[in-house]
Amino acid sequence: MNGEDVSIKLKEIEELLGVLGKNHPKEMAAFSRFLREVVETKALTTREKELIALALGIAAGCEWCIYLHTQKALEAGAKKEELVEAGLVAVLMAGGPALMHLIPLMKAIEAFEKEHGEE
Repeated sequence: MNGEDVSIKLKEIEELLGVLGKNHPKEMAAFSRFLREVVETKALTTREKELIALALGIAAGCEWCIYLHTQKALEAGAKKEELVEAGLVAVLMAGGPALMHLIPLMKAIEAFEKEHGEE
């Protein structure tokens, strides 16, 4: 998987949200309100919340979640080491299948580093 593949996964999320927003506006509006409330900085920072979301995405085996929350965590100031450590916490809690989902995590980190010239 390369940076283009990561972009495709992120575009698929956008497309899904667009279709659902058009066809199910009340449900998506309610979800959006809930999302905004949850991600607002309170006791945890946005960075911390994105690292938690990343770990949960890895544990659940959701590649779209891994790409999205890797991107969001980096945007919130997370470092590569924090992303990998969050992934390892997921492995601790979810075992071997989560370990295999560190593959898309590493690919996402690599793609975002290339995108931002951090090779």
